[in-house]
Amino acid sequence: MGSLGAILKHPGDFYPLMKLKMAASNAEKRIPPQPHWGFCYSMLHKVSRSFALVIQQLGTELQDAVCIFYLVLRALDTVEDDTSIPTDVKVPILKAFHQHVYDKAWHFSCGTKEYKVLMDQFHHVTTAFLELGKRYQEAIEDITKRMGAGMAKFICKEVETVDDYDEYCHYVAGLVGLGLSKLFHASGAEDLASDSLSNSMGLFLQKTNIIRDYLEDINEIPKSRMFWPRQIWSKYVNKLEDLKYEENSEKAVQCLNDMVTNALTHVEDCLTYMSALRDPSIFRFCAIPQIMAIGTLALCYNNIEVFRGVVKMRRGLTAKVIDRTRTMVDVYGAFYDFSCMLKSKVDKIDPNATKTLSRIEATQKACRDAGLKNKRKSYILPSEPRYSFVLVVVLLIILAILLAQLFASRSSNYCEFLSA
Repeated sequence: MGSLGAILKHPGDFYPLMKLKMAASNAEKRIPPQPHWGFCYSMLHKVSRSFALVIQQLGTELQDAVCIFYLVLRALDTVEDDTSIPTDVKVPILKAFHQHVYDKAWHFSCGTKEYKVLMDQFHHVTTAFLELGKRYQEAIEDITKRMGAGMAKFICKEVETVDDYDEYCHYVAGLVGLGLSKLFHASGAEDLASDSLSNSMGLFLQKTNIIRDYLEDINEIPKSRMFWPRQIWSKYVNKLEDLKYEENSEKAVQCLNDMVTNALTHVEDCLTYMSALRDPSIFRFCAIPQIMAIGTLALCYNNIEVFRGVVKMRRGLTAKVIDRTRTMVDVYGAFYDFSCMLKSKVDKIDPNATKTLSRIEATQKACRDAGLKNKRKSYILPSEPRYSFVLVVVLLIILAILLAQLFASRSSNYCEFLSA
């Protein structure tokens, strides 16, 4: 759960954090008993706790299909990400990966930690995949084939232009959006969304991750991973890695703001896509990550810490997003709030200030035109009441009681195990 200091600073985070903690605990208890499904859901919790929480919004049949879709693509991504694999070995695996999902005997050892376990025991994923409905299998195979081919293309090609950047992001994330739209349609819950809107849903998330993960990617061993397009960063420095050096701080922030401005081009498509969703569970599944993305961009914009460490939303704010996101009105409210945060950080002397402000104002107009309510809880404004010392103490006592109950329950289960 969030740190004590963060909770004391933001007391309003406490209740959403507790709900999130309970939801995570319940999800872990609902791991299916079958070995292959148990492996898949346990692995999902290990490789992406946030996705494991969001996927709970879906019904069982669709949840299973999305779980396997995610793990197949995560395995494919593990092959692409492993810079120790020689190109002549990696490329054929990427191109043939869609065939391996039908082969229970196939596995390939690569990656580290939980990703290595996923690759070494990939037969569990294959077994689960083969139990899905035919429409789900065909959608997953098609997207895996197209993504593997795209990844193989960019193994031998650098991201030079903004068009290259969009193409790369299409292969690694836009296709995820297309695949999810196909799975939603296959379930009978949604109409099939257009490829263009589905693509934008993926690109917005991927570009946010690429911006946030600059330092991790540039410091990758044995070889840097470079996804920022040369067409953008070459306006500010001679080499992409120069952005991390303190003497280039001013240029680094300007480049960062240029990248964020580029990502904002997808916002209106994302709002259009989400507004067309009918199923409440699918809506929440799609909306929560998108709100997290706009929130992350608001934090990253004009923030030198992107080049010094990790910038991400505090856990309490994440919990609020998960707790509050129910309808499109909530989405418009969140996007409006975070675009206000972005707007407040724009320096008029920034080279891209005019373009950035134009895109922020387009987002705000879309939210207002949709009938955004004035009387609502803000994600960023100090609308929470000031909490007294007594209330903070009460919150801490409640936290202590809940933790004591949790430890007591675990101890009881352990004793039962020993006596069995």
